[in-house]
Amino acid sequence: MRPYAWMPWPLRWFARVLTVLLALALVLAGVLVYTVRKSFPQLEGSLRLPGLTGSVEIYRDKSGIPHIYADTSADLFMAQGFVHAQDRFYEMDFRRRLTSGRLSELYGKATLDQDKALRTMGWRKVAEQELPELAQQTQDYLGAYAKGVNAWLSANPNASDRSLEYSVLKLQNGGHEPEKWGPVDSVAWLKAMAWDLRSNMEDEIDRALALTKLPRERVEQLYPGYPFDRHAPIVGEGAIEQDRFDQRAQPRPRAGQAFAQAARTLDAVPSTMSSADREGIGSNSWVISGEHTASGKPLLANDPHLAPQMPSVWYQAGLHCRKITEDCSYDVTGFTFSGVPGVIIGQTDKISWGFTNLGPDVADLFLEQVEGDTYLYKGERVKLETRQEQIKVAGGAPVTITVRSTRHGPLINEVMDDAKPSGEANAVALQWTALTPGRTVDAIFALNRAGDWEEFKAAAALFDVPAQNLIYADTSGKIGYQAPGRVPVRPKGDGTWPVPGWTGEYDWKTAPIPYDQLPSVQDPAEGFIVTANNAVIDPRRYRPLLTKDWAYGYRSERIRDLIKEAIKKGPIDAAAMGKIQQDTYNGFAETLIPALMEVDLAGPAGKARESLKTWDRAQGLGSAPAAYFNAVWRHVLTLTFNDDLPAAARPTGGDRWYEVVRRLLAAPDDLFWDDVTTGNLKETRDDILRQAMASAYQELADRLGEDVKGWRWGDLHRLELVNGTLGTSGIGPIEALFNRGPLSVAGGKDAVNATGWNVQKGYEITAVPSMRMIVDLSDLDKSRWINLTGASGHAFHDHYWDQAEVWARGELLPMYSKAGSVKKAAVHVLKLNP
Repeated sequence: MRPYAWMPWPLRWFARVLTVLLALALVLAGVLVYTVRKSFPQLEGSLRLPGLTGSVEIYRDKSGIPHIYADTSADLFMAQGFVHAQDRFYEMDFRRRLTSGRLSELYGKATLDQDKALRTMGWRKVAEQELPELAQQTQDYLGAYAKGVNAWLSANPNASDRSLEYSVLKLQNGGHEPEKWGPVDSVAWLKAMAWDLRSNMEDEIDRALALTKLPRERVEQLYPGYPFDRHAPIVGEGAIEQDRFDQRAQPRPRAGQAFAQAARTLDAVPSTMSSADREGIGSNSWVISGEHTASGKPLLANDPHLAPQMPSVWYQAGLHCRKITEDCSYDVTGFTFSGVPGVIIGQTDKISWGFTNLGPDVADLFLEQVEGDTYLYKGERVKLETRQEQIKVAGGAPVTITVRSTRHGPLINEVMDDAKPSGEANAVALQWTALTPGRTVDAIFALNRAGDWEEFKAAAALFDVPAQNLIYADTSGKIGYQAPGRVPVRPKGDGTWPVPGWTGEYDWKTAPIPYDQLPSVQDPAEGFIVTANNAVIDPRRYRPLLTKDWAYGYRSERIRDLIKEAIKKGPIDAAAMGKIQQDTYNGFAETLIPALMEVDLAGPAGKARESLKTWDRAQGLGSAPAAYFNAVWRHVLTLTFNDDLPAAARPTGGDRWYEVVRRLLAAPDDLFWDDVTTGNLKETRDDILRQAMASAYQELADRLGEDVKGWRWGDLHRLELVNGTLGTSGIGPIEALFNRGPLSVAGGKDAVNATGWNVQKGYEITAVPSMRMIVDLSDLDKSRWINLTGASGHAFHDHYWDQAEVWARGELLPMYSKAGSVKKAAVHVLKLNP
């Protein structure tokens, strides 16, 4: 009997069509599954890797985290290049194109402005200048790493062998053949790292933009001085003595302390980072000496706060010489960058270190007077330096730009919309320390070899950009802090405003602050060190200007308080460190809530306000008061400042605005409270607070329902893990392939668990603890860590985002580093042979 013969004709026709469609769907699904899985890396068995001098073993645990074992350093870094390429080559290739200003070759006109800006700053050219100045050993290791990447490329010649992204790109624009990897590709990525962690350039621009609508004294209200009387700096002792920073020295009274006086004056004024989405970028780190720990050895914690990425910017790995010799001197475990050899943050077999952004002012905007191909400098016309840059554009003709530079740096006003000149100036030049060749790559390898405090300090001396707060602990029990980096010396000015370049009086001195004069401390009397982007040292104690634009110390002071509380309860262990990392306390609630309670407020908003009376200030997922308070805070900021400021300079939240509003609360008739859009009506503080509470209630009632008790902070505060390239394509099915989430996450901006959000856009998360690490120096196998997403960059791989939910719950994974533990935890073993 023929199929479907028993059915009426219309049903037979429908059944046949349905069968064909199902068959096609199965074929397409099979093709998709095949295409997706074809690029997954080989994790077991053995492979030949031309260029190795000996065998290398790669052990991966159940999270896919690799530990690499070799007999020579060159083999070790070659294998690291191979493993990075296995898991993350598309990400590496994208970063390479980003730093070179070549994104438009893949993505067309959509990325042309980015390429113009990057070509203008010339990251790639600086990296090319930097490479030959690095130590020969560093150059050798970069070359070995590149060999490993290229060996993987040679073994995977087809687009479908490399990743799903390449298969999609092949459908869109005919595909792309990646070039061989080179050492400069690794060096250039560190320029991107430096750019992300640059200091106050956006603050300079925002000040200048605000000045277009407000007088200077009112703009200054928006940048209050650091509250040294309430929030401790990182280094509370020492001064420069005989051209060196001496931890035991006391500052000597001297004339001309104009900076300290100005800071105190500004701090006394009753008043009210960066671009909107960068202000949440920061980090926490702290280290506690053995006198306060259960084991008698130090504990170290670190969680850098960065914009969320899919996959995470970090890649966990262990790099181990089977036997420590002169030819192989590495035994290090930690967080790496795919595309860069070595470990950026982590532990050796003897020491551990962590980073937070020190945030010194290492970039200045110089206003220039350009005429034709010259610019004015000290009364004379000087010829501009010029170069041509051709940008290839997928689907279009190449675009050529002319990059022009003064002695202060490239002219950026033609490619950066916010950097517009005014007044006598008609151009803006950027001077930035990262545009001068440095030795940061040397520092990475030196840190990875360090075995004690002196070797650590010697490694830190090589760390040029970005300048970071480095905390330290070792197995002997020592703890310490070092501020490294190339920090310019300004004979005039403080780096907070754009300055005229034509006078020459604001030019940086040739030499930066000497490394020996940068703040440092070891084994402080308190027994712990905390860094959270707060001020490094009080300017009344320390004369060279580091910056005026610190974070304002709300996170650092909360961490200090929690450590002190923990010490009172008894010895601290790793679990206590983890609880501190997960603290969600809102540091501004104690200031704002009393002011809210004094305002006359009736109706549903008044009932919502009642929830704040018993709120513990924690911003947990299920907290209704946290949801309401953050909504009120959002509306306080937008109602108070949006009418006064241009869009690019409006508040995004964060602890600078805590300080601004704290001072404004004491000045109920300040002009900032008045809404200039309401004509003859003059609003005061209470008017704005009342409206903010009412608007916050209405917003949440519309979104979450009218039952205040049913509101949950986690229903507003959510994280989308978005792939940085095809995840923003605007094509729904493609975005669905690469993006994940959303996840509800506790915490908030400038809580210790710093899940930042932008008050101008909503409550969605824009900055996160990109990883977390707790190192136990009594037994390094007891250390713990977590990554934001997972080891793999391959969509649909088991390890693409398997750590994300663990991260969101605040949990950590074992961070094994000893050979026995690594091998016991391994679920895959791959052997690479010459």
